[in-house]
Amino acid sequence: MKLLLILPIAAGIILAVCALLLLAALVRTLLTPSKVSSYKAPEADERAMGYARKLSEMIRCETVSHDGMHETEKFLAFHKVLEELFPLVHRELEKTQIDGNLLFYWAGKDHSRPLVLMSHQDVVPAEGEWIHDPFSGDIADGKVWGRGASDTKCSVMGFFQAAEELLSEGYVPPVDVYLSSSCTEEWMGDGCPKLVDELERRGVRPWLVVDEGGGIITDPVGGIKGNFAMAGVFEKGKADIKLKAKSNGGHASAPSAHSPIARLSAFVNEIETKNPFRRKMLPEVQSMFETLAPYASFPLKLVFGNMWLFKPLLLIVMPKISAQAGAMLRTTIAFTMQSGSDAYNVMPQEATLGANMRFIPHQGMEESIAVIRKLADKHSLDMEVMHAVDPSESVDIHGEAFGLVQRVIGETFPGLPGSPYVMTGATDARFYQKICDNVVRFAPVIYGPEQMKGMHGLNENIEYNCLPGCVDFYKNLIRAM
Repeated sequence: MKLLLILPIAAGIILAVCALLLLAALVRTLLTPSKVSSYKAPEADERAMGYARKLSEMIRCETVSHDGMHETEKFLAFHKVLEELFPLVHRELEKTQIDGNLLFYWAGKDHSRPLVLMSHQDVVPAEGEWIHDPFSGDIADGKVWGRGASDTKCSVMGFFQAAEELLSEGYVPPVDVYLSSSCTEEWMGDGCPKLVDELERRGVRPWLVVDEGGGIITDPVGGIKGNFAMAGVFEKGKADIKLKAKSNGGHASAPSAHSPIARLSAFVNEIETKNPFRRKMLPEVQSMFETLAPYASFPLKLVFGNMWLFKPLLLIVMPKISAQAGAMLRTTIAFTMQSGSDAYNVMPQEATLGANMRFIPHQGMEESIAVIRKLADKHSLDMEVMHAVDPSESVDIHGEAFGLVQRVIGETFPGLPGSPYVMTGATDARFYQKICDNVVRFAPVIYGPEQMKGMHGLNENIEYNCLPGCVDFYKNLIRAM
């Protein structure tokens, strides 16, 4: 009888506490001033058009790279274009070329805290029907069109032009500066590792590396409008895995149970319906949401601005709302390739499934692969790991180097908010972590929805009015060192 009396009282207390917590969150949200991202690239002028013409020339030189192939001659031809466009860089800086990969050394007044500016020369293949030929470099409708326009010949142009302009003034940088550009980034080849090995051989340990990865992203999360400088602080790990299901085959008129395709399908269905990976809000991800909170609509502002209360809810809801945001919370697996029998009426003796995994730091390569291997064994599948790497180390978001990048972003792009960001893809930047503690992924150009869609897709382009800001960012960063 006493228990029956106590339960309603306890329930009432719990409800009262929940109401107080929610009230505290509401008050805190109402007292937090709302903010607006006001930055927009200025109207294009002759300076922007001059940069557009240089980028156009770079796009016209086709630099498609292919997995496992070293096409050095193709990239040597691209180097000739760079030499024509940036003559002072080639005359004044020390150039090293390794199998098509480039490294330029610009001696500074001090040698203790070197800066590396990097982005890749190679691009992915261009298939399908394009509005403008993918290697035309057409300048039209305020944009430069073609493969590599946004990924990432724009940033290669940006830091080469920055160095060119500073050299024309007789400028000597405060620290040693390296311009680094590989030709194998798109297939995670050995180009950047060769450049890193060369620096290591010279005894160079960069204090700061700035690569592509993040950027000035338009509307980065649903409900948050405007341009935001999303600076990548680490990359997820990745693996390609192959799964096989075997049987004795047979005629399709008398199918046996648990056929290869059925077992693969059951495996996929279990992962899709009961995701096996742990969700966790890493400090860098939480900082991103908290930074964006004042710019959000009220419901999101309430949730993002009160992580102390709503973090458990976000961990559940975010993967359902946004695939990109969900990928920042846990390891992912995407099923990308499949094969079976060559005939409709033949049961396959072997069916295969290919998948791409992206590892989150709190459940890294070994543990994530072990989770999938256990499920593969459950469904009687053979599993082979074709390639795997762990997540990269994170730059300290409270450290001096990240703070410097954020300050330069603010000075270069007035009114542009900056935020840490988690790279769910992969770049060459990860190779630099063995010689550098501060690797930041930020390409200082604007990626709107059209540019994001065009990367590795159709009709890649970049709006050229953002190119002067790109050049100025690199100039200001060199000066700020």
